[in-house]
Amino acid sequence: MIQRIQTVYLLLASIISGVLIFVFNLWKSIKKDIFALDLLNSESYLLKVIPILFLVSAILSFVAIFIFKNRKLQFVIGRLTILVNLILLGLLIYVSLTLPGEASVSEKGIGMFIPILAILLVVLANKAIKKDEDLVKSVDRLR
Repeated sequence: MIQRIQTVYLLLASIISGVLIFVFNLWKSIKKDIFALDLLNSESYLLKVIPILFLVSAILSFVAIFIFKNRKLQFVIGRLTILVNLILLGLLIYVSLTLPGEASVSEKGIGMFIPILAILLVVLANKAIKKDEDLVKSVDRLR
């Protein structure tokens, strides 16, 4: 149902991936703070993928909330969301390590840790979904 704890976890993961990219910067350059949506205007395709993956993660988490009647599919979508966030985290780490030094980038932002929080929340949601599925299976065995 919608009032379960996994709904709270998935909603928080969706908010973190979809809203906090507007609040927290990914890194600071000499001129300004770089947010995820600023990367859509970049020349590199690698940088253009970052905001798209953030939004895909938010959409998948939000869609998983409304598939509560099919717990197996909800669990699979949760795993897919974790995979998207792992790819996003790896991409952010790669970009942060290959950015030029102190001449253009002075510090990394807190926005680089958003995928870690989303992964944690989706893992907790998947754990609760698995618990519900096991409970339903055990009740079915008793009938």
